[in-house]
Amino acid sequence: MPQFLRSLVIGLIILLGLAAAWTWLTLNWSYAEGERAGYVQKLSRKGWLCKTWEGEIAMVTMPGAIPEKFEFSVREESVAQKINALAGKRVVLHYDQHKFVPTSCFAETEYFIGDVREVLETPAPLAPLAPNTSQGELQTPR
Repeated sequence: MPQFLRSLVIGLIILLGLAAAWTWLTLNWSYAEGERAGYVQKLSRKGWLCKTWEGEIAMVTMPGAIPEKFEFSVREESVAQKINALAGKRVVLHYDQHKFVPTSCFAETEYFIGDVREVLETPAPLAPLAPNTSQGELQTPR
């Protein structure tokens, strides 16, 4: 084998090894983690070759406010089934953020959901009752 061809093969092997190591690192090392609460708007399995679960929740900070959307990916089938079972209910999603994943084949977003739980507390009332100063009775705000 000529020296040039041998050097080219070794260089390609090294590049493939570095790419594999980078992919492993970005998928297994978490940049950040946290929780987001809201209502699941969609969860679907997408992709031509690599099928991934992609979803979106609407996070409402207070009644009447415009919801903020949070897009996420689910890599585990069991977690996707738990999210589907809680559709229409307020949930808390626990996520790990993975930056610089080299391809969308693993997920379309950098937020990987690892767990989900239902929120069971009741929401606060819209507005407190205000006392009527002239008659001493309670009135609802207008």
